[in-house]
Amino acid sequence: EVQLVESGGGLVQAGGSLRLSCTASGFTFDDYCIGWIRQTPGKEREGVSCFSNSDDTSYYVDSVKGRFTISSDNAKNTVYLQMNDLKAEDTGDYNCAAFDRAAPLERVFYWGKGTQVTVSA
Repeated sequence: EVQLVESGGGLVQAGGSLRLSCTASGFTFDDYCIGWIRQTPGKEREGVSCFSNSDDTSYYVDSVKGRFTISSDNAKNTVYLQMNDLKAEDTGDYNCAAFDRAAPLERVFYWGKGTQVTVSA
């Protein structure tokens, strides 16, 4: 059974930090770019970041570059998203996602139930 289990969301003030974690099971971790997709109010769902273990490559949407850092612990099949300097526009539902390595941040094969991130102004 494919599972992507997220943790680490919460409420933080603007400028603060949160770290999200995602643990994957039921599929081959290295076959995908593992990361996060988010749904923010008034916007379409977008891929935020992912890490491809097969070639140690990280991907970020432009709006989070320089603020978010993704990392991976292969031994634990876990990916972490360190989110710094959070802004109100980062508020939303964050789902862990297994992206197509050929279309990182665009094509999702699996995703988790999600965790809420709320940034107060």
